[in-house]
Amino acid sequence: MRIDKYIWCVRLCKTRSIASKLVSDEKVKLNEEFVKSSKVVKIGDVISIKEIPIWRSFKVQDIPKSRVGAPLVKDLIVETTSEHDLTLLEEVKETNRQNLQFGIKGRPTKKNRRNLDGFKFN
Repeated sequence: MRIDKYIWCVRLCKTRSIASKLVSDEKVKLNEEFVKSSKVVKIGDVISIKEIPIWRSFKVQDIPKSRVGAPLVKDLIVETTSEHDLTLLEEVKETNRQNLQFGIKGRPTKKNRRNLDGFKFN
């Protein structure tokens, strides 16, 4: 099965087009190498997906015939990402949630940056 289709089938991506975009943007590795969408996934391969700021790793246990339900995913892949990386990912997500509640969206504007600098040093 193609890597982009596999990522979609095991519910690592919401849509097939998002999975294809991840592969073409080099945010997916197969056995520690960047690949094209047409690369075939085999049992025992390791898939790594970039989720800022870490790489999440999954080991392929089985290949489905088509997209599977969420309860069946655990039979197809096993996450091998370290606990340290997962806690770092959760911390970043929580920080982003808190920033969104305060109205901070992405990078500060020039005006916001000046206000932040004035707040920090005064």
